[in-house]
Order: sequence, then structure tokens, then C-alpha cells
Amino acid sequence: MDSTPSQPQPAGVPTDVDREAEWEERERAASAATRDIADVPAVEVITTTAVHLMSAAAVKVGLADDPDSQMDLDEARKLINSLAGLITAAAPEISDMHARSLRDGLRSLQLAFREASVIPDPIGKGPGEKWTGPVN
Repeated sequence: MDSTPSQPQPAGVPTDVDREAEWEERERAASAATRDIADVPAVEVITTTAVHLMSAAAVKVGLADDPDSQMDLDEARKLINSLAGLITAAAPEISDMHARSLRDGLRSLQLAFREASVIPDPIGKGPGEKWTGPVN
């Protein structure tokens, strides 16, 4: 058993009690978030994910505020490929109403990529075209 008296903590340094309280609060927040996601329909999770991929791809293809510093076609290709795979796989599950608008957004990104590329990919070999077919 340790018989050394406890030293007071300097101001601003968290104590063990403070740390435990913070961990418990984080655990409660994580548990609440887990319960919340259980209430979200799959179509909403899928479409939200697709919109995030679209937004990121749009920035990387140069369609944002500062294309000179934000454009990165290698990154855009990865995002567009992922988006095309998601939309193609999810389309039968999310209904034509949702899939149609996602496909339109994807096609616009594919065309913007083709336009931004200094060395264009052959027709059918551009980002996402493995899943969507040729885009021109």
C-alpha cells in the first residue's frame, strides 16, 4: 500500500476523476450515436454517402472555389470510381427515383474529369466507366 500523500494537481491539469467523467460522457455520446444510426433508413445512408463522394470528387476535379490549389485528378479518379461502384451496386436497392439523380451527378463528374484531364482517357476507360459504360 502506498503511503505517500497525494500531491495537489496544478490548475488546468485533469485529475483521474475528471478523466473518468470525460470517458463516461464520451461513452454515453457514442452509445447515443449508435442508437441514432439504427433509426436511419438504408436508402438515406447510401444516398448521403454518395453525396459526400460526389462533393469530394467535385472539389478534386476542380469544380470548387480554388481549382488551382484544390484540383487533384488522381484523387478525383479514386472518388469517382468509388461513387460509380456504389451507385451501380445500390441502384436496385434504392429505387430508380434515387438512383437516377445520383447517376446524373456521377455522369456530370465523369464529363468534368474528362474535360479537366490534360491527357484524356480512351472512351470507356475513364473513371467509373468500368461500371457505367462509356461516357462522352
